[in-house]
Parts: sequence; structure tokens; C-alpha cells
Amino acid sequence: MRNLTLLPVIACAILLTGCTGSSNKLSKQEAADGWELLFDGKNLDQWRLYNGEGTGSWGAVKGCLTADGTGSDSTGYIVTRKEYSSFDLTFDWKIAPGGNSGVMYHVVESERFHTPYVTGPEYQLIDDTGWPGTLEEWQKTGADYAMYLPDTTKKRLMPAGEWNSSRILFDNGHVEYWLNGEQLLSFEAWTPEWFALKNSGKWAGAPEYGLASTGLISLQDHGSRVWFRDMKIKRLPEKESKPIQLFNGTDLSGWTAYGTEKWYVEDSLLVCESGPEKEYGYLATDKYYKDFDLTADFRQISDGNSGIFFRSVIEGTKISGWQVEVAPKNHDTGGIYESYGRGWLEQIPDEKEDILKPGDWNTIRIKVVGPQVTTWLNGQEMVSLNDSVIGRADGRIALQIHSGGGIKVQWKNLIIKPL
Repeated sequence: MRNLTLLPVIACAILLTGCTGSSNKLSKQEAADGWELLFDGKNLDQWRLYNGEGTGSWGAVKGCLTADGTGSDSTGYIVTRKEYSSFDLTFDWKIAPGGNSGVMYHVVESERFHTPYVTGPEYQLIDDTGWPGTLEEWQKTGADYAMYLPDTTKKRLMPAGEWNSSRILFDNGHVEYWLNGEQLLSFEAWTPEWFALKNSGKWAGAPEYGLASTGLISLQDHGSRVWFRDMKIKRLPEKESKPIQLFNGTDLSGWTAYGTEKWYVEDSLLVCESGPEKEYGYLATDKYYKDFDLTADFRQISDGNSGIFFRSVIEGTKISGWQVEVAPKNHDTGGIYESYGRGWLEQIPDEKEDILKPGDWNTIRIKVVGPQVTTWLNGQEMVSLNDSVIGRADGRIALQIHSGGGIKVQWKNLIIKPL
């Protein structure tokens, strides 16, 4: 939304109310229950600029975490220094007349993303009645911005300049938004309904929106003053993950193809094959997988220059991420290649080239935990790499067809165990 210039006298009057007293503290019971403060009323040690350092337009003023209103759609975002997966987040907030802000979560940082909202869902904060223009329901306070609408019968929003209390609950994909003690909405992330909403509205042109299951919390300075206090978060236990079949043997459900190369199912096998343009092509999961243990069987019918990308971000046929190589003999199957910048990070020893069985079925295994990546081919370890850049990333699993034409590879038994 566009910015709004505020009268300085109004902003100053609101600011003077402060956040002193019992704000920004944990009770003994809260501390014992695992709650932590994201702001202590004194400093922003737990926050920094998105894709940067410092805190920009944000500061601690009279016990409030506050933005000075100089941000815009492309600037003015701070993020937590820690990542959170399942959590319970509570916070008090108020906004200047005509103001606009938001709280985002599961935000992914990358040079490919210039703002948090292209990856992180947002609990919308706005002056519903004082905004100088028409607001759609999906733009109003308490909405899961451009996705799910709040229940207006339960919505009690205090006027601009007065304090509200909000809560975001994300529990293993179950999501709830609360306002002033009332639950406004709930939904399940990554269901067919969720993907239908994502792909039919504002986020249809933002392929990475909402896919991450872990990430940063972000606050928005959208060109108006906003204040926060009592911002507390509690990590919730992750459900024990079970192995997931990424390919169902019938169709490409759960995957999206990028480029014009061929991806199809034949005899219960997933097949990648070069098309007439002989260019790069990718088949990527619709979900992110950060830490995981993945196994897959492949057979190189002709050529075989393919691979499995992990923690990858893709747009068109431009991919950012890391590839575990699947290639003809003597071309480092099981090695790790970075698709931008550094190239090969770890090639396999020459004596391991004979582990590949050309024209026959092979099993590749990839285990990624934080910065550590280990690969195996047919039960034998190929490489083990610890890389801090990989450790900070998140993204999809993607199969590749290399450019050049003449490639055909069959895949089956793609099983991933989230860790």
C-alpha cells in the first residue's frame, strides 16, 4: 500500500503515551513455560534489517519498539536474529492515524528476495477506518494478508493511537490469528485449499510465498508510525515427521515444472527428457524442505546429465541453490555444485566414479542438516561438506534437465524424511 504523510503533532502525542510500567517483562511462570522476550524495552539486540545489519528506521523509545515512519514498500523491514518454526507469538501494538504495518513470519532471506512479504505470510495491521482510500477485506487488520479473512463478528479493533493485543499461533501447519482476546481466523497451511488461494490471487506471481516452514519474524515500517510492546514468543514442539513420498507414481501432484523440457509419468516412473528447445528445465516441489534425508532411484536412459537441487529458489529457469550432481560416468555424480557464484563446492574422488552403474538403477541419498551436507551413491558415501552459506538457506527440492538435448532419465522411489 502507498505511504501516508502524518501530522508531526499527532505522532508526537501518541508517542508520549510510552510503554513503561510492567511492559516487556516475563513472569516467572512464563519463563518456566518457555516464553522468551523479543524486545526488552531497552534495545533492539534481537533485531536487524532484512538482508542487512543495523535497525534503520526502528528504535527503542520510552519502552516501545517503534518505527519512525520513513519506510516504504521496499524498505523499513526488521527481522529477528533467530528463526522459528512452530510458535506462539503475542504482542501489543498501536498505529498512527491512517497508518499501515504488519507482522510477518517464516520469512526467508536471500539476495533474490528484496522484501520479506514475498516469502512470509503477514498478520495485517492497519487503520481500518482512517486509511485514506478503499480497503478490501483482505487488506484490513487481522487478515492473513491477501489470503484468509478475519471473522468480522469477533473483531474488536481499537482506534488508531490506542493499544491492541494480537496473537499468531503456528502449530505444525495449523494457524490462528487473534485480536484483543478473540480468534479471528484459522486455517491449515499447504493444503489444496491453501495452494488454490495462493495461486489465484495476489501471490500468483510470487512463487516462493508462504512455502517455508521455518524462518524469521519481520516487522514492517510502511511509511507511518507504529509501536510494539510485550512481544513474546514460545517455541512449540514439532510433530515427529514421517517419510514422505514426493512422487506418487501416477501424476506430478506436488510438483511444478519450469521451462519447456519434458516431465511426465510412464509405467509408474517419473521421466525427464529434453524437449525441442534443448534448454534447462526443472521440476520443483511445491513445498520447502530445509533439513531432510532424501533417497531416490534413477536410471540414465540416454546421456544422463541431471541432478537434484536442494534449498533452491526458482523463477522461470533461473535457479539459485545447490545441486547434487547426477551425470554420466566420470562427471562427479554425488558431488555438490552451486548454481550461482562459486560453482563446484565438492567433487567426488576419481576412484569413486566406478560406483555409478550406467544404464542401470542407482540409489542416491542426500542428507542436509544445517550447514552439513552428505551424499551417498549406491550405499557408499561420496562427499561430506560443511558450508555456512548453505546453512542459512531454505528452499525446494528440484530435479534438473541440463541444456544440450539428448537427455532422458527415469526416477522412482523419491522419499524424503524431514528432520
